[in-house]
Amino acid sequence: MIRHHGVLITVLFALFLTLVSVSAIFWEFYKLNKQQYIDHIFTKYAVIIQIYKENQQRQNENVMLEANLAVYKLFLVKDKEKEESILKEATLLKEEGIRSVKSTIMLGPEGLYRKNSVGKLNASMLEDENIIYFRLQTPVGSILIKDENLKPYNYLNLMYAYSTIFTVITLSFVLILQKLRPLIRLRKKIALFGNGDMKISFRTNSVDEIGLVANELEAAREKIDNLLTARTLFLRNLMHELKTPIAKGTIATQMLDSEKQKKRFTSIFSRLEALVTEFALIEEVTSVKDKSEFSEYRLVDVIDGAIDMAMVEPENVSVEVAGDVKVTLNYRLYTTAIKNMIDNAMKYSPDQHIRIVMMHGELCFENKGEKLSHPLYYYIEPFTKDNPSKNSFGLGLYLVDSLLKVHNQVLAYEYENGINRFIFA
Repeated sequence: MIRHHGVLITVLFALFLTLVSVSAIFWEFYKLNKQQYIDHIFTKYAVIIQIYKENQQRQNENVMLEANLAVYKLFLVKDKEKEESILKEATLLKEEGIRSVKSTIMLGPEGLYRKNSVGKLNASMLEDENIIYFRLQTPVGSILIKDENLKPYNYLNLMYAYSTIFTVITLSFVLILQKLRPLIRLRKKIALFGNGDMKISFRTNSVDEIGLVANELEAAREKIDNLLTARTLFLRNLMHELKTPIAKGTIATQMLDSEKQKKRFTSIFSRLEALVTEFALIEEVTSVKDKSEFSEYRLVDVIDGAIDMAMVEPENVSVEVAGDVKVTLNYRLYTTAIKNMIDNAMKYSPDQHIRIVMMHGELCFENKGEKLSHPLYYYIEPFTKDNPSKNSFGLGLYLVDSLLKVHNQVLAYEYENGINRFIFA
């Protein structure tokens, strides 16, 4: 099934691979772009730290700190419950530890002097409900600052670009699949043509590559149809013209005085008539175009009909086929195939007996005799036989093989313990 839709599966796989690749690239770009944005806005913590350090050095009240922060639209979160709630629910965007130098004026024995102490300051940026917060943590405590100027990272523009590219790629592949639809229809038509529908038309108004191929196939179909029609007319006319002199010769033979000559000419004309009959059957087999004459039959009934056609004694044929086995076939053609197998056994089997049996769901014909001296394909060619003295034109197995092909079967052969076994497989 997969091999029958190789092109379609390849296109769909290419679409899947392309979309996955584009999605992966955009995902990596999204992460990189978001991180760059966060790194960029995180630089604002430098202003906050500078204001905080100046406030600490001057030992100002929080009122001054709030006033200085408000200039940059930064506001202290003074409600402890709200601060705890924000810290609990917020997403940490970035965090960085900073070494801070604090200068203090001290009074000593030698007078006033400045004492510098190094402390650790931790700055982090948080996001909660689309609001950016900065948190400063020092050895003596922490403050949470709300930034009303900064906005969280907005991915909508990137999503818009991704959606546009995703849609364009998908539509492109949809158009490719749309262009492949005529190819699928063409494949189905070719299959119908191969099954014998000679009236199917490949013609199309499309001017692309598929349309050119379809129109070339239509031209080839018309040529094949014309050749088959001419061949059929030629063979039918030839056989019709042959039957007339054969009939006249047969009648004229009866007027001969010599019994020896009469017998010889009668044999000659009988063989000619049999040859024309076999040619007519070959022509019919090769010109079968549909399955309208196929019906379901019991296999034993078909075998009985073939035995009647072969005109052999019932004791010469052993049938071991269950009565409930049914097959769909062209009755006249299939009985002819079985009849030829019976005739073959009557000519070449020393005891002139054939056994017809079902083995592994296949119809088998068994008779005693020597193993075929050539492979089976040698005998299914027309006008080939081992013993030229036999009353045969070498068309028996060729006809059987041709009749089986009409029924989507093949002729097989095996030899075992002095038994020739031909199989309708």
